[in-house]
Amino acid sequence: MVKTASTMLPLGTTAPEFQLPNIDGRTISLSDVATGKGLVVMFICNHCPFVKHVAPELVRLVNDYESRGIRFVGISSNDVDAYPDDSPEMMKREAAEQGYTFPYLFDETQSVAQAYRAACTPDFFVFDGDKRLVYRGQLDDSRPGNGKPLNGSDMRKALEQILSGAEVPVDQRPSIGCNIKWKRGNEPTYFNPSGVQ
Repeated sequence: MVKTASTMLPLGTTAPEFQLPNIDGRTISLSDVATGKGLVVMFICNHCPFVKHVAPELVRLVNDYESRGIRFVGISSNDVDAYPDDSPEMMKREAAEQGYTFPYLFDETQSVAQAYRAACTPDFFVFDGDKRLVYRGQLDDSRPGNGKPLNGSDMRKALEQILSGAEVPVDQRPSIGCNIKWKRGNEPTYFNPSGVQ
């Protein structure tokens, strides 16, 4: 398992468009989910221990913020030929087991991950009501085995600032996780596994 950091897409970037299949068979686009005061785009997958670690807090975040106008969407971009545990069928099972109520989309071509410059799972991107990137980085300081509380503190601060109309501070720490499992020959030029701790 290579620990990989997020690339920290430039703040102010407009949310890249997407149109992807959801686990319920519907096709979901950016305009379908960017309907509130903010949008959290999460690159996640089924098998990654970092994602499994944060999954309970993802559910809590949705429960706490969706009613306040923040929308959430999960996207899995891993190569399912090499990692069949991340297949759409397994995504559906994982969503049921974890209690995910947000759309969980499959990015088979990996083009959406590349458009967002996603590098790891989990990789988080928070957009304001105008679809401008205001936060990208870690959920909080908790990692598998480090004993720090899983409370979503960094993400929650950003979401509270969006909801209050305050500016989100630009000092943001990258997310850390497993690298996205790129298809052979599909690795984007920005991808450079760092082995960071």
